[in-house]
Amino acid sequence: MEFGTGVSLAAYFVLMIGIGLYGFKESTSDSSGYLLGGRKLGPAVTSLSAGASDMSGWMLLGLPGAMFASGLPAAWIAIGLLMGALANYLIVAPRLRVYTETADDAITIPDYFEKRFEDRSRLLRVISSLVIILFFTLYTSSGVVAGGKLFDSAFGLPYELGLFVTAGVVVVYTLLGGFMAVSMTDFAQGCIMFVALVMVPLVALTGIGGFDGLNTTIREIDPSLLNIFGGVGLIGIISAMSWGLGYFGQPHIIVRFMAIRSVKDIPTARNIGMSWMLVTIVGAMATGLIGLAWVTQNGIPQDYLVGGQFDGETIFIVLSQILFNPFIGGFLLAAILAAIMSTISSQLLVSSSSLTEDFYKIFLRRGASQKELVLIGRVAVVVVALVAIALAWNPDSNVLTLVSNAWAGFGAAFGPIVILSLFWKKMTRWGALAGMVIGAATVLIWTYVPVLPTEAGLLPLGSWLYSIVPGFLFCFVAIIVVSLISPGPKPSVEATHEEVEAEMGGAS
Repeated sequence: MEFGTGVSLAAYFVLMIGIGLYGFKESTSDSSGYLLGGRKLGPAVTSLSAGASDMSGWMLLGLPGAMFASGLPAAWIAIGLLMGALANYLIVAPRLRVYTETADDAITIPDYFEKRFEDRSRLLRVISSLVIILFFTLYTSSGVVAGGKLFDSAFGLPYELGLFVTAGVVVVYTLLGGFMAVSMTDFAQGCIMFVALVMVPLVALTGIGGFDGLNTTIREIDPSLLNIFGGVGLIGIISAMSWGLGYFGQPHIIVRFMAIRSVKDIPTARNIGMSWMLVTIVGAMATGLIGLAWVTQNGIPQDYLVGGQFDGETIFIVLSQILFNPFIGGFLLAAILAAIMSTISSQLLVSSSSLTEDFYKIFLRRGASQKELVLIGRVAVVVVALVAIALAWNPDSNVLTLVSNAWAGFGAAFGPIVILSLFWKKMTRWGALAGMVIGAATVLIWTYVPVLPTEAGLLPLGSWLYSIVPGFLFCFVAIIVVSLISPGPKPSVEATHEEVEAEMGGAS
């Protein structure tokens, strides 16, 4: 590792841990402070925290890798994500902020489901917590895989060491500062990602002769790479754009809406967040396409080949190390770590909150003090991180595949429930429960059970259509059907919904 690169990365690690120490002083005296930051995030921190925790290593590894391999047809995922994120800000964010506080100050998604439907059986809380732990284990492991790949590709260090360093630094600041530290580090990491995803593609573009050089080189490789419809059928476009449906059910993203200091700050957060997302996602796509042209013109250095093969998911790493001096190159590698760590920290905290608030407090120690709950939350962070490292041990794991499975699971299991619970007062707890189980089960079956006959043998249906599409649809239908045939909600539940409606009328 170059000296300058090492200095830049060391400074980044110190900054993250320093923010963790600040968060430790500010907001960890009780479980609400540790897990939700006391509902006092400003719009800028809310929006960049939501964006950074959303994009993860997928932004700097997975998406550039997809563009490197497939060209513009890979942009359909980005289009779907932009539309989904905007809809999330417009549809979910304002009502969720109001509803979670009105419904007895719910501080986790399972807590919200239980209080929204006054579910005394605890079934909603338990099953939603199990869904969170199941899919976040997959999701967190994808971030750790990305960290391992970074250390292997950029530094020539063992993949396994990268797993422990990546997870270790995240655990330190998450364990110390909780939600406030995670949100503040997300803000800093979002700024780093923004700068990096503007710098790298612009500098690489000048190195290949500008847009003319890009166009000429890519057309020589394959003209269809510049055609957004090239080789992509209707099902392929639907599958890619359906990634946007996932936003409504991602606990680590929508929990930011619960933590913003006021519903009146949400339009500002939306404007900041969507501007950030548009620039960074275009920068990530450009990095992959321009990177393909750059390596075609200049060749791939031997240091970046593994077994004689080049992993397209490392194209950002290659460009950042070859085109910039070591100090700036270190900063750009920190951008990858920022993307990875911002998501891991959010996922660790949400998993920790589920284990603490939805299992330990409810089933093991109902009379636990606030100090004890914060301690258990910290222990849970470490445990989840260790499990994620174990699952990420295989260096051949694909970041985009791991993320897509977890993203679909949350989107299908929680998305329709969140939307309908905020707008439909006749929705029942049995409808929510049925939708959650059917949505999650559909994604698992669609993704892993081989039933589709092909020339290569039986494949899962997910090889034909992204699992979030049937999962989201079946969950939505199940909620409506079961709610209509089951006993209606209690008068007190409807009264709470009407109170939220009245407050939303005043907020608008």
